[in-house]
Amino acid sequence: MPHGSSDFSFLTRPDAGWVLNLYPTAGEAGGSFVPSYRPASAWVPPGAAADPDRSRVEAGRRAKKKLRTYCAHSRLNRLGTLTYRGSGCHDPAQLRLDVAEFFRKLRASLGGDPLPYVWVPEWHKSGHGLHVHFAVGQFVPRSMINEAWGRGFVHIKRLSDLSVGTTTWQEARVAAGYLSKYVTKTFGSDSAERLLGLHRYEVAQGFQPPVIRLSGRTSYEALAKAVEIMGFAPSVSWSSDEAEEWKAPPAVWFAWG
Repeated sequence: MPHGSSDFSFLTRPDAGWVLNLYPTAGEAGGSFVPSYRPASAWVPPGAAADPDRSRVEAGRRAKKKLRTYCAHSRLNRLGTLTYRGSGCHDPAQLRLDVAEFFRKLRASLGGDPLPYVWVPEWHKSGHGLHVHFAVGQFVPRSMINEAWGRGFVHIKRLSDLSVGTTTWQEARVAAGYLSKYVTKTFGSDSAERLLGLHRYEVAQGFQPPVIRLSGRTSYEALAKAVEIMGFAPSVSWSSDEAEEWKAPPAVWFAWG
């Protein structure tokens, strides 16, 4: 194997083959093919990706996956909105202080037990400033949300316009999809939604889904191991073979429930 030029240097991968990350409590698994050799990557300064557009797409995809598995793990299937009264809030740092206080009060009102949640900020198109979209996984009286927020208006609803037989995993994925719309648009190259130096979304700590790393010579072999753990076959599957413009290594995704 030629050496010397970065264009022709290669690194050996001891974990070559298919690698599948299974999130059993979220009912999801995804992975890709890891080749035996890959070109040694050259150092790139932070913020100077070789292909910025592709980097933004990949960052958005990773954020959506983290959000989806978090919501599914905790069955977050109720969506809410917090809006400021008056001239609104135009300070992202102040928004985070206000929302942190809101969830502390809400958790205390519910008895003090740990409360899984996720929230995403969004700028009003009307110039009113910031408001918040959030998801929780249990019934919370609207009056309790009003009291905990105390800064304006609230809205809360359980996802009810889904087909009969929809599971809580599926409800949570729909909720995650709704929130992901506000997360992914902050990855645009000229997005006014970006909150520099701040997270694009926030979650309650201590509720990250556990992950099991599986491998196999083929994707079917790796999937068979996942099925053995889950106890039944996935209800949804996807392969990069279905994507005409796919430029990354071969990949698969499966969902249960």
